[in-house]
Amino acid sequence: MIDQHNKESRYRKGDMKLLTMREADYPGGVAVDPVPITQGDEVTVLYYGLLDKSGADQVWMHTGLGDAHNWRDVYDHRMEWTERGWVKVLPVHDDSRFNFCFKDSANNWDNNNGLNWSYEIHRGGQV
Repeated sequence: MIDQHNKESRYRKGDMKLLTMREADYPGGVAVDPVPITQGDEVTVLYYGLLDKSGADQVWMHTGLGDAHNWRDVYDHRMEWTERGWVKVLPVHDDSRFNFCFKDSANNWDNNNGLNWSYEIHRGGQV
């Protein structure tokens, strides 16, 4: 088994975006940028929650779109380990809701105590 934490990351040690996201120290260990999310954005998710703290060798971001209780377009995205936590950058092409949680290679889940994480996606126009 490869130790993911010893692999070289494409994210530099001094990456200011990840540094700023990590230093925010959000409850649950999840930082999302940008917020609010606008349709067409590329969203960065930094995860340093329970699975990371328990020493997971790999983390996947489990995502879906639409109603928070009835996801569609469900997919597991392999995250990349950095010294700040696990990172995934995804384009958002939908204008409904972006829902996600996390799992590790041992099939342990972090789903925010059953609530998952859920963000409304905006169309980008001003009212």
